[in-house]
Amino acid sequence: MTGGAPSLGTSVRAAPPRTMRAGLIAGPRTARAIERPLPEPGPLEVRVRLEGCGVCGSNLPLWEGRPWFAYPREPGSPGHEGWGRIDALGAGVRGWSVGERAALLSERAYAEYDVAPADRLVRLPPALDGLPFPGEALACAVNVVRRARPARGETVAVVGIGFLGALVVQLAARRGARVVALSRRPFALEAARRAGAAHTLETADRRATVARVLELTGGRGAECVIEATGLQEPLDLAAELTAMRGRLVIAGYHQDGPRRVDLQLWNWRGLDVINAHERDPAVYLAGMRAAAAAVIRGALDPTPLYTHRVPLAELGRALDLLRERPDGFLKALVVP
Repeated sequence: MTGGAPSLGTSVRAAPPRTMRAGLIAGPRTARAIERPLPEPGPLEVRVRLEGCGVCGSNLPLWEGRPWFAYPREPGSPGHEGWGRIDALGAGVRGWSVGERAALLSERAYAEYDVAPADRLVRLPPALDGLPFPGEALACAVNVVRRARPARGETVAVVGIGFLGALVVQLAARRGARVVALSRRPFALEAARRAGAAHTLETADRRATVARVLELTGGRGAECVIEATGLQEPLDLAAELTAMRGRLVIAGYHQDGPRRVDLQLWNWRGLDVINAHERDPAVYLAGMRAAAAAVIRGALDPTPLYTHRVPLAELGRALDLLRERPDGFLKALVVP
């Protein structure tokens, strides 16, 4: 043995670095990775060495630039779908250990490390080791389906097949619903078929799309329609597809201005309109736990939907993929 080397079998934990890299959105469609001091967890906080962070559709208006956003953003922002391993505990933290794998609710996860309150983490069981787990995004899908309540034998139309829509198709189909998936992208419709959709329809011709859904449902429309785009036109289409006394579920994140609704149609059909967005952290955490359990038991399989992995240094490319949605794109993961 040379002097200073550990003996065989000795476990040595490397000292953490003093700095880390984080993605910085400096302006519309302008991003770069910067060095910044490694954050220290405060009381009741933990630090996570991130394995990755999903890119969320809600990032798009910020990336494209809207008048209400100010730049530059905080380093790591707006990454909120991070997961990794705990590498430091703040004072007073109980129930967590360094080395445990977790998904976290935070806002700075486009980075190598992030800090979050200990009660904003969900433990990832060993059965998920090696698998990406953008917890907030998976929780969204679980919570949307919980609010939508698809039932065995019902027709459920999912308007918009991105990552969220494809997950919703999986979950609704495995509850025994007959799922009709609608998208403008042939690749997305193929993903929906693999996820369990009984029927897939392109949406280029709105009148023909409505006619086909009515044909499939004996003229009634779908008992449950889940809009998963966050855009005006698909929201209008979703309302037209919903049966009398049906459930119109808004899962898309509508954040780029006011929306118009056909209140006469909503009123005449007696629709139950459900806003499936959650803002209570406890509900998100419950959704993350439910998603982890569903993946382990095989009720949810997000792995085929992670179509692109992009290094942190190329954060801008990941956001451009979200903007352009090229053939083959469903979900990008940014990895340190």
